[in-house]
Amino acid sequence: MKGIILAGGTATRLYPVTKAVSKHLLPIFDKPMIYYPLSVLMLAGIKEILVITTKEDLPHYKRLLSDGHQIGLNISYATQDTPRGLADAFIVGEKFIGDDCVALILGDNFFYGQNFSETVRKGAQLKEGALIFGYYVKKPNRFGVVEFDGQMNVISLEEKPENPKTNYAVPGLYFYDNRVVEIAKHIIPSSRGEIEITDVNRWYLNDGTLKVQLLGRGMAWLDTGTHESFLEAGNFVEIIQKREGLFIACIEEIAYLNGYISREQLNEIAKTLHNTEYGQYLIEISNQ
Repeated sequence: MKGIILAGGTATRLYPVTKAVSKHLLPIFDKPMIYYPLSVLMLAGIKEILVITTKEDLPHYKRLLSDGHQIGLNISYATQDTPRGLADAFIVGEKFIGDDCVALILGDNFFYGQNFSETVRKGAQLKEGALIFGYYVKKPNRFGVVEFDGQMNVISLEEKPENPKTNYAVPGLYFYDNRVVEIAKHIIPSSRGEIEITDVNRWYLNDGTLKVQLLGRGMAWLDTGTHESFLEAGNFVEIIQKREGLFIACIEEIAYLNGYISREQLNEIAKTLHNTEYGQYLIEISNQ
């Protein structure tokens, strides 16, 4: 399975902060925002990753992540010139996807919780159909909402409904079989002029191959697209890291533990960051 990180858009909700810089490069506590969705794909065992961003921001992502070889990944890039909806990622990334299944994660979504690694690893084993997630929220009318039966078969999908049928929102992490490329091509743009991911999911729903996995208590999901949620995510990371002494979304650590890089390679990376707390953490990991 391959992975796509959608890191485009104009992020007007974060203006004026994002007038000069992509929001996915802004720091959530001690790391760029894009490290967090990247770490999710890495935890799922996905090594081939496409970053979709704007033409203006592309050089900055290449400078930050390069081609991914330093952490055992193969990272490539594509541009989305205008925001045409989340599902446009599959059209932009058609050549990258090839004949493989694909995971899509939004660049501003933050996930953290027990057993999450196991959850996404299972998701990456998908061969047929589609898998979305459900997360219990207090105000589901602000999100896409999923209704399901006892066998976790999806019954309905609604986008920001006035009267939600459930309290389960659909976070920005999706797993699809290879059919998603052709499905996206045939989706009629919405009134917003966008190819909606909900319409893609409805296609799989009508096909009878859409499943939902619930993210239960103890799991944190944040959409860091507003000033408030952005601050909440940074505070959350700071608290967890200080209390547990373990870093969240440390991509070099994940690469090492997954066997993508050797202890020697980890040490080389750590040396370049030795005067930072991040670098000291990598040294501790390599010495264990």
